[in-house]
Amino acid sequence: MNLPVNAELLRAIRHDLHAHPELAFEEVRTADKVAEVLGAAGIEVHRGLAGTGVVGVVRAGEGKRAIGLRADMDALPLREANPFAHRSTHDGCMHACGHDGHTTMLLGAAQALAAQRDFDGVVYLIFQPAEEGAGGGQVMIDEGLFERFPMEAVFGMHNWPGIPSGQFAVHGGAVMAGTDRFDIRITGRGGHAAMPHLLVDPVLAGAALVQAVQSIASRTIDPTESAVVSITRFRAGETYNVVPEVAELAGTCRAFSPAVRERIQTRLRELCTGISAAFGVQIDLTLLPGYPPTINSAPEAALCIEAARAVAGTDAVITDARPSTGAEDFAYYLQQRPGAYVWIGNGPADNGHTLHSPGYDFNDDILTLGVAYWVELARRRLPRN
Repeated sequence: MNLPVNAELLRAIRHDLHAHPELAFEEVRTADKVAEVLGAAGIEVHRGLAGTGVVGVVRAGEGKRAIGLRADMDALPLREANPFAHRSTHDGCMHACGHDGHTTMLLGAAQALAAQRDFDGVVYLIFQPAEEGAGGGQVMIDEGLFERFPMEAVFGMHNWPGIPSGQFAVHGGAVMAGTDRFDIRITGRGGHAAMPHLLVDPVLAGAALVQAVQSIASRTIDPTESAVVSITRFRAGETYNVVPEVAELAGTCRAFSPAVRERIQTRLRELCTGISAAFGVQIDLTLLPGYPPTINSAPEAALCIEAARAVAGTDAVITDARPSTGAEDFAYYLQQRPGAYVWIGNGPADNGHTLHSPGYDFNDDILTLGVAYWVELARRRLPRN
């Protein structure tokens, strides 16, 4: 595909963004850069959703149909270990998930779409803050994204270490897991460890609860489904000869369907109630909902496969990749509109340099491929007659 974009300019933009990372809802410089590039391409720019969010609008032809293309902008609170010239200039903050690349690819697509305008309808370019755990996508929706920019479908893309560069992976259903956290506080009656018959031991109840909770995935969830339920913290006591009054547990749950997610939460409540009665302790469960599962709609996933094959080749599109137990707030968009979220190969994940690693860097060689994919997708969804 002949694209009116400059690969070296894209690389320079990506390196600039990488060198100046910003955390969730603090992407002021990043948003300024995005707005500057969009404005220079003659694109209508809207700012302010979720604080630092930016939406560009590209119109072509007479069509009224519209789609959204989304990129995330925020970085992670990590100290970068890379020695290259474009390493982070902000100590303790780095682009360890490739959002600098995502933003750059969408900016390149914006330039190409605005220059050629060879589609019929409206493309909304969504530059979203705060994907990394802060739910910026939901905030943009709550503040009127879909009302102000009505679109029939929305699409996202994430780089993926371990998939060869030049390839894509597209899932027909679940792509990323829903993730929730939980805190459990067990209150008993503490006292001298030499006189356990006079006490109500929260540690013993906690140990029983750990075993019970760890059985949820294996004994509650259909074996043909996938789920993760893990206790990741157990705190109790300070010394050798005192049974504490309180024990605290914490953990995480992950699932690929809303039904399984709900079943896990229900079973957690049931087990806490049962262990409380069995051991005579008080158990307080606090569920901390995270992102829902990211589930592609089948027609939109099929369109993404067509677009990816058109720019990368038929054999370069993986359609049977396993979904990831990681989570993604693009899920909120897919609860509101049909759409699909795809992976673009970032190349080998060498020496542990995977997503969220201090040694990670986005692969500049895939920038133009990502641009070509976005442009092809827009053309296919909004074809000119």
